[in-house]
Amino acid sequence: MIITNLLIKTFIKDSENVQSPQVREAYGRLGGIVGILSNVLLCVSKILIGIFFQSVAIMADGINNLSDAGSSIITLIGFKLSSKPADEDHPFGHERIEYVTGLIVSFLILLLGIELIRSSVEKILNPEPLQFNWIMIGILILSILVKLWLSHFTYILGHKINSSTMCATAADSRNDVIATSAILVSIGISYFTDFQLDGYMGIAVGLFILYSGINIIKETTNPLLGQSPSPDLIKSITDKLISYEGVLGYHDLVVHSYGPNRWFASVHVEVSAYDDLIAAHDHIDIIEKDFNSEMGINMVIHLDPIITSDPETNALREKVVELVTSIDSRLSIHDFRRVVGPTHSNLIFDVTVPVGFTLTPYELANEITRRIKEIDESYYTVITIDTNYISTSVSSYKE
Repeated sequence: MIITNLLIKTFIKDSENVQSPQVREAYGRLGGIVGILSNVLLCVSKILIGIFFQSVAIMADGINNLSDAGSSIITLIGFKLSSKPADEDHPFGHERIEYVTGLIVSFLILLLGIELIRSSVEKILNPEPLQFNWIMIGILILSILVKLWLSHFTYILGHKINSSTMCATAADSRNDVIATSAILVSIGISYFTDFQLDGYMGIAVGLFILYSGINIIKETTNPLLGQSPSPDLIKSITDKLISYEGVLGYHDLVVHSYGPNRWFASVHVEVSAYDDLIAAHDHIDIIEKDFNSEMGINMVIHLDPIITSDPETNALREKVVELVTSIDSRLSIHDFRRVVGPTHSNLIFDVTVPVGFTLTPYELANEITRRIKEIDESYYTVITIDTNYISTSVSSYKE
């Protein structure tokens, strides 16, 4: 921890300002350079020891370190490119390049794992006695210690700048510790029992590399595909929204990202229909600016006026809420309006459904209409079905 903090303070100016693209790039550069130097050192030492003592498992572990060095180089390039400002072709910036570089690294790791398994199978079919030497043992122990520190170091950097790529690299280093420890155990077993485990451990290392590659693919493709933001971020946004005076509720909150520090969001905010329109619009502008300056979120807010002084409409709305949630507790409604006519009343509202909801929009609308008709045959419904991308709607106004 002391060495990590010393490196951060020495090589990263204004290290606490992690929202800055320049500071973020500096973190990536530091992690990349340290990773390259550490892995090249381990790679050279392991391959030389593996060749000298004819151990395919140790050579495989050394080549794995070489792939880690290559990964650090690609990550270094990725952080450099992702710090580029927005341009005409990429108005949302280039921060997603970090995810692309992580994806490239994962494919390289998969190819390496397949090749190591192939070499290890050949070693099993054509076994050669493994020479035991304390120098070899010392190199492996040193490798474990270096990788333990590198895993911790990279995790700290990744956690500070919220980088899934660097956190995946930290996990890969932890896997290397387990793989090298397994090789160390196999050498001891082979020495004391004369049973050659070298090829089998080479396969185990190869499978471990494949496992790491698949995990990194998951880590990097999820944000590219548009994964849900963290529950903590959603809670921070919603808590902040309802903290403003005059905000009665919200719905249709959508949050998406164009990089680790580039968030965009849109939401419908409910306010009293009796508020002054110009004042309400000015208030919404202030909220949008607050989100941008305090949370770094480019927020677009749609203003929804709500009639709050009609007790009959409010009571009917509560009945419809109870009715809809009895179908599924995850359902919610918003934009509820009642239009009274001489022969019937139109109930107009939106229903928000979660992703993966089993009923089709047509089936759900029909079921809600049927249940509302049981309350009063003169009620007609105009229902819009919305997909709940992020959060259920929340309203604080009552009758």
